[in-house]
Amino acid sequence: MEKKLIPDKDYRIPSSCGLAGIMSQDGKLFSGEAIIKSIATMHERSNGLGGGFAGYGIYPQFKDFWCFHLLYDNEEAKRTTEEYLKLDYEIEDDEAIPTRKVANVQPRHILWRYFLKPEIYPVRNSRIVTVGTEQYRQNEGTLKISNGVNTDKNEEDFIVETVMYINKQIDGAFVVSSGKNMGIFKGVGYPEDIGRFYRLEEYEGYLWTAHGRFPTNTVGWWGGAHPFGILDWSVVHNGEISSYGINQRYLLNFEYDCTLYTDTEVMAYLFDLLYRKHNLDFEIVAKILSAPFWDEIERMPEKEKEFYLSLRMIYGSALVNGPFAVVVANSTSMVGLNDRIKLRPLVAARKDDFLYLASEESAIREVCPAPDKVWSPKAGEPVIGKLKNKSLL
Repeated sequence: MEKKLIPDKDYRIPSSCGLAGIMSQDGKLFSGEAIIKSIATMHERSNGLGGGFAGYGIYPQFKDFWCFHLLYDNEEAKRTTEEYLKLDYEIEDDEAIPTRKVANVQPRHILWRYFLKPEIYPVRNSRIVTVGTEQYRQNEGTLKISNGVNTDKNEEDFIVETVMYINKQIDGAFVVSSGKNMGIFKGVGYPEDIGRFYRLEEYEGYLWTAHGRFPTNTVGWWGGAHPFGILDWSVVHNGEISSYGINQRYLLNFEYDCTLYTDTEVMAYLFDLLYRKHNLDFEIVAKILSAPFWDEIERMPEKEKEFYLSLRMIYGSALVNGPFAVVVANSTSMVGLNDRIKLRPLVAARKDDFLYLASEESAIREVCPAPDKVWSPKAGEPVIGKLKNKSLL
């Protein structure tokens, strides 16, 4: 009698999750159809509990406005969020995110998008006071001008503050993305089904990323699907972040709240903190998140050793432990990065001005049959693509 195979005992899907990213560094616009085809090649890497995409350059008519994509549990959450936004933002336009019926996708949320412009940069928990002819906001005894110029927060910081408030304080509301001229589209389902659900073939962008999820330690829900984002950042991740607890506590020091029940959320906030706020290059960010082991540092030349020791002392709590491969993007860049011993697969390729990243080479060749170069990045070594055409921003 033939032995019956038992799932997860006699066979399993190795390495979980599928990642894909395509970028035209010259800023050429191309349909979302390409990224759907790429991620669909790795169907077996996901189990239908999460799929998602990020597209850049997709809202050229609103490129000067912050675009918020939101998931709402109910109409009350939507009303509350809109009342909150109207306090400090001009809402240029808002609408339901266009979707189509797909048999394997059952939306459980209201999916809405807003194009916003901040009116002022207020300090939360503050009150308006008048000094002479000038109005100020007073917070903990400090006077701050409320005209959007002489405050201690820039516009991006204020957007982050808004996102954190909505996600933490408004029950049933979740900000999926909050950048300019970009958006994140995600949900529960296989990625190719999610792409069709959101009609991504109707959009054109110069950079797309995608994720097919195989959750192991966290729930499969619409807000927990990848990508995760803040401002124009998007992160897709394969692996587990065993340092999530210390990373989360470290980020709290900088007013980032993790509220979406998935470890990958810390990766989005760490990139924003280190690259945008601390002004570090991607190469240095990679050496913080995927740091060399202590014995490697000990064998380095003295000057290099001193540099890496300093990084570990300053940013030790930002080190990401556990197996991971990530594709991270913002409006100007796409970056691929592995953990420091490469426990998750990541393949890169180039063709003319295009950079491709994926969990498997097949996902690249599906949309680029004859790349100029294909390689497997080394552990902890970032692959970086930069946008040359800044007129798109």
